[in-house]
Amino acid sequence: MSGLRAKHKADRDGRILDAAAELFREAGYEGAKIEAIAAAAEVSVGTIYNYYQNKGDILVAIVSMEVNEVLNAGRGVVAEPPRNVGDAIDTLIGVYIEHSQSYLSKEMWRQAMAISTQQPDSPFGRTYTGLDRALTDQICALIARLQQLGLVRADIDGRAVGELLFNNMNMMFIEFVKDEPQTIAALRAAIVRQTRVLVEAIAAEPDPAPAAVPRIRW
Repeated sequence: MSGLRAKHKADRDGRILDAAAELFREAGYEGAKIEAIAAAAEVSVGTIYNYYQNKGDILVAIVSMEVNEVLNAGRGVVAEPPRNVGDAIDTLIGVYIEHSQSYLSKEMWRQAMAISTQQPDSPFGRTYTGLDRALTDQICALIARLQQLGLVRADIDGRAVGELLFNNMNMMFIEFVKDEPQTIAALRAAIVRQTRVLVEAIAAEPDPAPAAVPRIRW
Protein backbone atom coordinates (compact mmCIF):
# COMPACT_ATOMS: atom_id res chain seq x y z
CA MET A 1 0.00 0.00 0.00
CA SER A 2 2.85 2.40 0.74
CA GLY A 3 4.06 2.10 -2.86
CA LEU A 4 0.58 2.89 -4.18
CA ARG A 5 0.29 5.92 -1.89
CA ALA A 6 3.67 7.16 -3.07
CA LYS A 7 2.57 6.77 -6.70
CA HIS A 8 -0.65 8.71 -6.06
CA LYS A 9 1.31 11.41 -4.27
CA ALA A 10 3.78 11.70 -7.16
CA ASP A 11 0.90 11.83 -9.65
CA ARG A 12 -0.79 14.65 -7.72
CA ASP A 13 2.48 16.54 -7.45
CA GLY A 14 3.08 16.16 -11.19
CA ARG A 15 -0.41 17.47 -11.96
CA ILE A 16 0.14 20.45 -9.68
CA LEU A 17 3.44 21.36 -11.32
CA ASP A 18 2.10 20.89 -14.85
CA ALA A 19 -0.94 23.04 -14.07
CA ALA A 20 1.16 25.72 -12.36
CA ALA A 21 3.65 25.90 -15.23
CA GLU A 22 0.84 26.35 -17.75
CA LEU A 23 -0.95 29.00 -15.67
CA PHE A 24 2.28 30.87 -14.92
CA ARG A 25 2.84 31.08 -18.69
CA GLU A 26 -0.72 32.15 -19.46
CA ALA A 27 -1.49 34.54 -16.59
CA GLY A 28 2.01 35.40 -15.38
CA TYR A 29 3.45 34.44 -12.02
CA GLU A 30 1.64 37.19 -10.13
CA GLY A 31 -1.62 36.65 -12.00
CA ALA A 32 -1.85 32.90 -11.41
CA LYS A 33 -3.90 32.08 -8.30
CA ILE A 34 -3.49 29.02 -6.12
CA GLU A 35 -7.23 28.33 -6.54
CA ALA A 36 -6.83 28.25 -10.33
CA ILE A 37 -3.83 25.94 -10.08
CA ALA A 38 -5.81 23.59 -7.82
CA ALA A 39 -8.76 23.56 -10.23
CA ALA A 40 -6.53 22.85 -13.25
CA ALA A 41 -4.71 20.07 -11.35
CA GLU A 42 -8.02 18.63 -10.11
CA VAL A 43 -6.96 18.78 -6.46
CA SER A 44 -8.12 20.83 -3.51
CA VAL A 45 -6.42 24.03 -2.42
CA GLY A 46 -5.60 22.24 0.83
CA THR A 47 -3.78 19.52 -1.10
CA ILE A 48 -1.55 22.12 -2.74
CA TYR A 49 -0.67 23.55 0.66
CA ASN A 50 0.19 20.04 1.83
CA TYR A 51 2.93 20.06 -0.83
CA TYR A 52 3.95 23.72 -1.03
CA GLN A 53 3.77 26.70 1.32
CA ASN A 54 3.33 29.30 -1.43
CA LYS A 55 3.69 29.99 -5.16
CA GLY A 56 7.42 30.56 -4.73
CA ASP A 57 7.82 26.97 -3.57
CA ILE A 58 5.91 25.79 -6.63
CA LEU A 59 8.10 27.89 -8.93
CA VAL A 60 11.34 26.54 -7.48
CA ALA A 61 9.95 23.00 -7.85
CA ILE A 62 9.40 23.70 -11.55
CA VAL A 63 12.94 25.11 -11.84
CA SER A 64 14.28 22.00 -10.08
CA MET A 65 12.36 19.74 -12.47
CA GLU A 66 13.83 21.66 -15.41
CA VAL A 67 17.41 21.55 -14.16
CA ASN A 68 17.29 17.91 -13.04
CA GLU A 69 16.12 16.87 -16.50
CA VAL A 70 19.00 18.68 -18.21
CA LEU A 71 21.49 17.29 -15.70
CA ASN A 72 20.26 13.79 -16.51
CA ALA A 73 20.62 14.45 -20.24
CA GLY A 74 24.04 16.01 -19.68
CA ARG A 75 25.43 12.87 -18.06
CA GLY A 76 25.43 11.14 -21.41
CA VAL A 77 27.44 13.97 -22.95
CA VAL A 78 30.02 13.83 -20.16
CA ALA A 79 30.33 10.06 -20.46
CA GLU A 80 30.77 10.08 -24.25
CA PRO A 81 31.59 13.61 -25.41
CA PRO A 82 32.31 14.59 -29.02
CA ARG A 83 36.04 14.25 -29.73
CA ASN A 84 36.42 17.97 -30.34
CA VAL A 85 36.68 20.38 -27.41
CA GLY A 86 34.48 23.09 -28.90
CA ASP A 87 31.85 20.60 -30.04
CA ALA A 88 31.81 18.88 -26.64
CA ILE A 89 31.30 22.13 -24.72
CA ASP A 90 28.69 23.37 -27.19
CA THR A 91 26.81 20.07 -26.99
CA LEU A 92 26.55 20.16 -23.19
CA ILE A 93 25.65 23.85 -23.00
CA GLY A 94 23.23 23.29 -25.85
CA VAL A 95 21.41 20.69 -23.74
CA TYR A 96 20.95 23.31 -21.04
CA ILE A 97 19.89 26.14 -23.32
CA GLU A 98 17.58 24.20 -25.63
CA HIS A 99 15.65 22.78 -22.66
CA SER A 100 15.46 26.06 -20.74
CA GLN A 101 11.96 26.97 -21.88
CA SER A 102 10.38 23.54 -21.71
CA TYR A 103 8.58 24.45 -18.49
CA LEU A 104 9.50 28.07 -17.82
CA SER A 105 8.87 31.22 -19.82
CA LYS A 106 11.30 34.12 -19.72
CA GLU A 107 8.97 35.88 -17.27
CA MET A 108 9.05 32.85 -14.97
CA TRP A 109 12.85 32.74 -15.11
CA ARG A 110 13.00 36.45 -14.25
CA GLN A 111 10.75 35.84 -11.26
CA ALA A 112 12.84 32.89 -10.09
CA MET A 113 16.06 34.88 -10.43
CA ALA A 114 14.55 37.81 -8.53
CA ILE A 115 13.38 35.64 -5.63
CA SER A 116 16.74 33.85 -5.40
CA THR A 117 18.55 37.22 -5.33
CA GLN A 118 16.20 38.90 -2.86
CA GLN A 119 15.96 35.87 -0.55
CA PRO A 120 19.31 34.07 -0.87
CA ASP A 121 19.01 32.38 2.55
CA SER A 122 15.43 31.17 2.03
CA PRO A 123 14.73 27.54 1.04
CA PHE A 124 14.04 28.87 -2.48
CA GLY A 125 17.34 30.76 -2.61
CA ARG A 126 19.37 27.83 -1.30
CA THR A 127 17.72 25.42 -3.74
CA TYR A 128 18.37 27.74 -6.67
CA THR A 129 22.02 28.14 -5.65
CA GLY A 130 22.35 24.38 -5.32
CA LEU A 131 21.02 23.87 -8.85
CA ASP A 132 23.55 26.35 -10.22
CA ARG A 133 26.28 24.47 -8.36
CA ALA A 134 25.14 21.16 -9.86
CA LEU A 135 25.33 22.61 -13.38
CA THR A 136 28.78 24.01 -12.64
CA ASP A 137 29.94 20.62 -11.35
CA GLN A 138 28.72 18.92 -14.52
CA ILE A 139 30.58 21.33 -16.80
CA CYS A 140 33.70 20.79 -14.68
CA ALA A 141 33.20 17.03 -15.03
CA LEU A 142 33.11 17.44 -18.80
CA ILE A 143 36.43 19.33 -18.79
CA ALA A 144 37.95 16.62 -16.58
CA ARG A 145 36.70 13.97 -19.02
CA LEU A 146 38.20 15.85 -21.97
CA GLN A 147 41.50 15.98 -20.09
CA GLN A 148 41.34 12.22 -19.59
CA LEU A 149 40.83 11.83 -23.32
CA GLY A 150 43.86 14.01 -24.04
CA LEU A 151 41.75 16.68 -25.75
CA VAL A 152 42.25 19.39 -23.12
CA ARG A 153 45.69 20.30 -21.80
CA ALA A 154 46.57 18.41 -18.66
CA ASP A 155 48.43 21.37 -17.14
CA ILE A 156 45.40 23.66 -16.78
CA ASP A 157 43.03 24.01 -13.81
CA GLY A 158 40.03 22.15 -15.20
CA ARG A 159 37.81 23.24 -12.32
CA ALA A 160 38.54 26.90 -13.00
CA VAL A 161 37.78 26.41 -16.71
CA GLY A 162 34.45 24.77 -15.88
CA GLU A 163 33.53 27.59 -13.53
CA LEU A 164 34.42 30.18 -16.17
CA LEU A 165 32.25 28.40 -18.73
CA PHE A 166 29.29 28.23 -16.37
CA ASN A 167 29.65 31.83 -15.21
CA ASN A 168 29.73 33.09 -18.80
CA MET A 169 26.78 30.92 -19.84
CA ASN A 170 24.82 32.04 -16.78
CA MET A 171 25.44 35.74 -17.45
CA MET A 172 24.47 35.31 -21.10
CA PHE A 173 21.32 33.44 -20.03
CA ILE A 174 20.39 36.28 -17.67
CA GLU A 175 20.71 38.72 -20.59
CA PHE A 176 18.59 36.33 -22.69
CA VAL A 177 15.68 36.25 -20.22
CA LYS A 178 15.83 40.04 -19.87
CA ASP A 179 15.56 40.47 -23.64
CA GLU A 180 12.14 39.11 -24.61
CA PRO A 181 12.72 39.07 -28.42
CA GLN A 182 16.10 37.31 -28.26
CA THR A 183 15.96 33.76 -29.58
CA ILE A 184 17.63 30.62 -28.27
CA ALA A 185 19.55 30.36 -31.56
CA ALA A 186 20.98 33.86 -31.03
CA LEU A 187 21.92 33.00 -27.45
CA ARG A 188 23.72 29.81 -28.49
CA ALA A 189 25.60 31.63 -31.26
CA ALA A 190 26.78 34.29 -28.81
CA ILE A 191 27.98 31.68 -26.31
CA VAL A 192 29.83 29.73 -29.03
CA ARG A 193 31.55 32.91 -30.22
CA GLN A 194 32.75 33.74 -26.71
CA THR A 195 33.67 30.16 -25.82
CA ARG A 196 35.81 29.79 -28.95
CA VAL A 197 38.52 32.00 -27.41
CA LEU A 198 38.76 29.79 -24.33
CA VAL A 199 38.68 26.60 -26.39
CA GLU A 200 41.72 27.74 -28.37
CA ALA A 201 43.59 28.31 -25.10
CA ILE A 202 42.80 24.96 -23.46
CA ALA A 203 42.81 22.51 -26.37
CA ALA A 204 45.69 20.06 -26.32
CA GLU A 205 48.13 20.12 -29.19
CA PRO A 206 47.54 17.17 -31.53
CA ASP A 207 50.18 14.49 -31.45
CA PRO A 208 52.69 15.06 -34.23
CA ALA A 209 52.41 12.68 -37.13
CA PRO A 210 55.10 10.00 -37.03
CA ALA A 211 58.04 10.74 -39.26
CA ALA A 212 58.06 8.83 -42.50
CA VAL A 213 60.50 5.93 -42.49
CA PRO A 214 62.84 6.27 -45.48
CA ARG A 215 62.70 3.38 -47.87
CA ILE A 216 65.95 1.55 -48.25
CA ARG A 217 66.82 0.60 -51.78
CA TRP A 218 68.91 -2.51 -52.10
